[in-house]
Amino acid sequence: MQKNLVIVESPAKAKTIEKFLGKDFKVLSSYGHIRDLKKKDFSIDVNDSFKPYYEIPSDKKALVAKLKEEAQDAETVWLASDEDREGEAIAWHLYEVLKLKPEHTKRIVFHEITKNAILKAIEQPRSIDLNLVDAQQARRILDRIVGFELSPVLWRKVKPSLSAGRVQSVAVRLIVEREREIHAFHSEAAYRVTATFLVPDADGKTVELKAELGTRFKTKAEAQKFLENCKTARFTISDIVTRPLKKSPAAPFTTSTLQQEAARKLGLTVAQTMRIAQQLYESGYITYMRTDSVNLSEYAINGCREAITRLMGERYVKSRHFTTKTKGAQEAHEAIRPTDMNTAKIDGQAQERRLYDLIRKRTLASQMADAEIEKTTVSITISNESEMFTASGEVVKFDGFLRVYRESYDDDAEGQDEETPLLPPLKKGQQLERENITATERFTQHPPRYTEASLVRKLEELGIGRPSTYAPTISTIQQREYVVKGEKPGEERAYNVLTLEGAQLSDETRTEITGAEKAKLLPTDTGMVVNDFLTEYFPDILDYNFTATVEKQFDEIAEGEKQWTDVLDKFYKKFHPSVESTLATKSAHKAGERVLGIDPVSQRQVSVKIGRFGPVVQIGTAEDSEKPRFAQLKKDMSIETITLEEALELFKLPRTLGQYEGKTVTVGAGRFGPYVYIAGVYVSLKTQDPMTVTLDEAIELLKEKQAAEAKRHLKKFDEEPELEIMNGRFGPYIAYKGNNYKIPKDIVPEDLSLASCLELVRLQEEKEAGSPKAAAKARKAAAAKKTTSKKKAASTEGKK
Repeated sequence: MQKNLVIVESPAKAKTIEKFLGKDFKVLSSYGHIRDLKKKDFSIDVNDSFKPYYEIPSDKKALVAKLKEEAQDAETVWLASDEDREGEAIAWHLYEVLKLKPEHTKRIVFHEITKNAILKAIEQPRSIDLNLVDAQQARRILDRIVGFELSPVLWRKVKPSLSAGRVQSVAVRLIVEREREIHAFHSEAAYRVTATFLVPDADGKTVELKAELGTRFKTKAEAQKFLENCKTARFTISDIVTRPLKKSPAAPFTTSTLQQEAARKLGLTVAQTMRIAQQLYESGYITYMRTDSVNLSEYAINGCREAITRLMGERYVKSRHFTTKTKGAQEAHEAIRPTDMNTAKIDGQAQERRLYDLIRKRTLASQMADAEIEKTTVSITISNESEMFTASGEVVKFDGFLRVYRESYDDDAEGQDEETPLLPPLKKGQQLERENITATERFTQHPPRYTEASLVRKLEELGIGRPSTYAPTISTIQQREYVVKGEKPGEERAYNVLTLEGAQLSDETRTEITGAEKAKLLPTDTGMVVNDFLTEYFPDILDYNFTATVEKQFDEIAEGEKQWTDVLDKFYKKFHPSVESTLATKSAHKAGERVLGIDPVSQRQVSVKIGRFGPVVQIGTAEDSEKPRFAQLKKDMSIETITLEEALELFKLPRTLGQYEGKTVTVGAGRFGPYVYIAGVYVSLKTQDPMTVTLDEAIELLKEKQAAEAKRHLKKFDEEPELEIMNGRFGPYIAYKGNNYKIPKDIVPEDLSLASCLELVRLQEEKEAGSPKAAAKARKAAAAKKTTSKKKAASTEGKK
C-alpha cells in the first residue's frame, strides 16, 4: 500500500509538486472537474431545494476509475486543488465520487507552488470548506437556470441557436450602450491656441519655449480677433511657481490589473494573459493568478527589500502594505507576485518571460520609494488681453520606483502621464520674443469603445464577476458572436489652422484621419437585438446593481452568512414567472425588426431583421400573395442604421451579364463579397464594382481562374483516378485518397510515373506509422468505418 496520494487539477501542477515531495508521495491530476451538471438536461430539481444532478463525462470515466483505484491503495489522500471556490468544489467532487473516508482524507491549499509552501501546507491540512463549495455550486446552478430557461425564449423570439448568460449578458449591455453613446455623440469644435517664444538657454543659445492659452475659443472669429490683438502685444513672464511633487507606485497585480496592463504593455488578450499566468503559476514562478487582493506577505516584502537594496541601494526601498478594496472573500489572500524576488529571469517561452518580467517589476516597484519631481509652471501675460499663456516643465529629482516601472493607462483613463519638457532658465518680469502663435480647430471626441482590458476594469468597478470570470466572460460573448473584436478605419475630416508669424496672419484648411480604432469590442446586430430584448423583458438580469448584488450574495454564502438554497429560491420565484409570461407574449413584429418603408417598384413593405443566418433585408411580408425576397446585409452595415435606399441597393444583385460558351454569366453578392458565377464556378470580385463590371471583364476573370487552376493540376493517371500530382502553396505534392504526400525537392514532379508516386506514398506512410498524427488518423478511419457499418446494419434492418 502506498502511503500518500496527492490529487491536483492539472498535469503541469502535478509535475512541479512531484519534484518537492519524496518517494512516499504519488501526485496525480484530475484534469479539472471530474463531474458537472448533465450537459443536455436541466439537471436541477427546483422542487427539491435545487438539488443538482451531476454526471461524470464519458471522457473522464477511465480517469475516475484510475483515481479510485489509486485512492483505495493509499493510506492518505491529499486533495490539493486550487485555493479558490472552483478549487474547493473540485476537491469536494473528488471526495464524493472517489468515496473517500474523512479519516484518510486531507485538504491542503497553497497560493504558490514552491517547496516551502507545499511542505507547510502538508503540515497544516484542513477539511473541505463546504461554504466555499456551496458558493461555487450556487453560481453554477444559478447560471444554469438563467441559460437553460432564457435560451429557448431567445430561440422563439429572436433567432434559433442563441443563448444567454447572466454575467455575459451584462457585459454585452455595456458594449451596446457604449456603441449607442457613440452614435448619438455630436462633436463640437473649439480653437486651441499655442505659442512658441524664443528665449536664451544657460549657454546663451536661443531655444524655443512652448506655451498654451488657458481658454479655448468657440468660433473662428474669436480666434482671429485674439491673434490680431497679439500682433502688437508684449509678452511678459508674470509668475514662476515651482513646487515639489511625489508620485507613488501602483499596488501589486490583482487578476484584473494584470489583465489590463498585459493588454496595454504586451498586447495580450485577457484569455492569453490568464493562460500564460496559469503556466507561470504551475511552473512555480508566480503566486496564484486568480485574486482580487493587493496584499503582500511579509516574506514577499522582505524579499523585495533585499532585491531592491542589492540592485539599487537602500535609498530606493520603501516597504508598503496595500489594502484590498474589493471584499471578494473567495479569492487568494495575496497579490500576484514572483515566488522568489531574486529570480530576475526565468526559462520558458518569450511570452512567459515577458509576463513574468512585468509581474516582477510591478511587485518590486510597489515596495520602492516615491519618485520626487519638481514641477515648474510659468504664467505669461499678454499686454492687450486678459487671457494668459502657461508653460510647464518637470524635472525628476529622484526617480524612485520609476527606475523600474511606469504604469500604463487606457485611452479613456484619467490622470494619464504626458512627457513634460524641461524649461530653459527664466525669470519673473522677463520679456519674451514671439516666434509664432497658432489657433488650431480641435473637436471633442466620442467616448472610446471598450478594449478587453477596459471592459474588465468596468466590470470590476461595477462589482460584476470575479477574478475567475473575466476571461471566460469576454471569450464567451465573442464566441456567441454578440460582440466582435474589430477596428474602425476612421474618416477624413477637414480642420482649420490660423497662424500668426511676424505680422502675417495665415488661414489654411488641413485634413486628418479621425476616429480610427483598433482591437475594440463592437456589438453585432444580433448582440444589439438580444440585448434590447432581454432589457425589455428581463430587466433584472441586465441590471448592473442586481448582478453585483448576486455576486455579493455568493460572497456571503462563501462566508457562511447565507444559505445557498435561500438565495436561489428568492431568485427563481421572481425569474421563472417572467420567463413563462414572455413566452406567452405575442408581438406583431419579430424582436429587432425595423420597417424601413415601401419598395417603389413592387409597393411592398421593406424591413430589416435578424434572420436564421444573420441580419437580412426583406421585401414583402408572410401575408403577401407573393413570397418575400431576402438579401444579406454587407459586413459594414447595421440593421440600426441602414436606410431604405441602401437596403434596396442590395436587391440589384444578382444581375445577368450575358452568355459565354452557351452558359449564363451572372454577378451576385455573398457572405464573402461580390462574385461572378458561371456553370458552378465562382470568381471573387476583388476590385471591380459588381454593378458596373462587364461581360468581357467577367470572362477575363474566369479565364484567369481557369489558368491558375490548370497550374495547380500537374499530372493525372487514368489507371488510378484517386491519385494526382498537384502544385500547392508550399510546392508540388501527391494527393491520394484524401491525404497529401511531399515530393522531394530533387525530383521533377512531371517526370514521376504512377509506380514512383505510389512508392513515395508507401515510404512516407511507413515513416509516419508510429507518429501521434498517424495514430489519430487511424482512429478517425476506424470511427468512420464503424459509422458506415452501423448505417449498413440499420439499412439492412429497415429492409427486413
